[in-house]
Amino acid sequence: MVRGLLGKLASRSLSVAGKWQQQQLRRLNIHEYQGAELMSKHGINVPKGVAVGSVEEVRKAMQEVFPNQSEVVVKSQILAGGRGLGTFKSGLKGGVHIVKADQVEDIAGKMLGQILVTKQTGPQGKVVSKLELELPVYGHRIMKSFLLASFILQITVYLAEKFSLVNEMYFAITLDRKSAGPLIIACKKGGTSIEDLAEQHPELIVKVPIDVFTGITDEDAAKVVDGLSPKVADRNASIEQVKKLYELFCKCDCTMLEINPFAETSDNQLVAADAKLNFDDNAAFRQKEIFALRDPTQEDPREVAAAKADLNYIGLDGEIGCMVNGAGLAMATMDIIKLHGGTPANFLDVGGNASENQVVEAFKILTSDEKVKAILVNIFGGIMKCDVIASGIVNAAKQVQLKVPVVVRLEGTNVDQGKRILKESGMTLITAEDLDDAAEKAVKAIAS
Repeated sequence: MVRGLLGKLASRSLSVAGKWQQQQLRRLNIHEYQGAELMSKHGINVPKGVAVGSVEEVRKAMQEVFPNQSEVVVKSQILAGGRGLGTFKSGLKGGVHIVKADQVEDIAGKMLGQILVTKQTGPQGKVVSKLELELPVYGHRIMKSFLLASFILQITVYLAEKFSLVNEMYFAITLDRKSAGPLIIACKKGGTSIEDLAEQHPELIVKVPIDVFTGITDEDAAKVVDGLSPKVADRNASIEQVKKLYELFCKCDCTMLEINPFAETSDNQLVAADAKLNFDDNAAFRQKEIFALRDPTQEDPREVAAAKADLNYIGLDGEIGCMVNGAGLAMATMDIIKLHGGTPANFLDVGGNASENQVVEAFKILTSDEKVKAILVNIFGGIMKCDVIASGIVNAAKQVQLKVPVVVRLEGTNVDQGKRILKESGMTLITAEDLDDAAEKAVKAIAS
């Protein structure tokens, strides 16, 4: 599924592309089969199906669900696009396969537990530990998949009815800053790279902004259906499907809903054959069932640890670990590091009310990154007190073996107490008078 294009299509309103190491999970992403189940609950047409997590479950599914099927589609389930064109580190080509019934166990066994590398995972790839099996959809390939088993709370099998597709389209809903509300994107061609279509045939892309207060109207939905240009599906039924998708988007606090392809079947049905859904993390308190689907094994482990400690962290690819209070100061710190020829390894804002334990956890996260060659602590104490930071640094040093130089710049509330705590600790620290001095010393510490 395509993620990066949506930001461009929505006037750069939602940027979700980039290396996975550089993304903080601010939008919950669920697996494909989970999204299909959620859409089905909201009255949206999806392939009927189920999901499995082991070869034994594959065997059982074939016996009980697909006893008379000659072909089944096997799709690896990871939270990244480009699975069909991906490559497993074991050498297997493609994370999506249509295979004969007697070959399902073999291909599933070759996928399960293996690392799949796609254009969106980065070279490290992601582990496939749950399998999704579906009946083949002729005209487009649909399947069942694998997920990371160690974090699966409930194992499901996704089995889909057999479809013959006559037309494939593209549909998405995202958030648009320009219109200050949801934006529906439709294209009468789907089932392929939407980036390429947008670049080669931008006239095919239809965008319909929705008034967040009024909600979607019949006129809005009709414009979307006109953009999809269905060939055989009933127009009124298609309008209702679009309205139900918008209703799901709002009721479930989605930040993105993407269907590719949004397909028409030979029996004149409009079906969400393959879907991607993201949800606003700020809505976790009222979307407990959805957020229970979160799969931490597909996320950057550093960001998972930071979230548990209630820290604002984004992993990057640089060499200087940063611990700062305040998002603005954190961004400025990263900029100054870059200005002096260094590269920040992360964005880490401990906030204004961080406890000593949170500071300790922050240091554990920074030191767990093998790429980090130095750590820069930049605290301007307002609400956050310098002595709390200093105590946290000292306690962290007792629990974590600091093998890299640590540059500390403290200023503000209780700064004298903080400096005294650090001095009396006996730790070997590099002190700095201001941010520019701290960044310069951090870069030099790596060079030496």
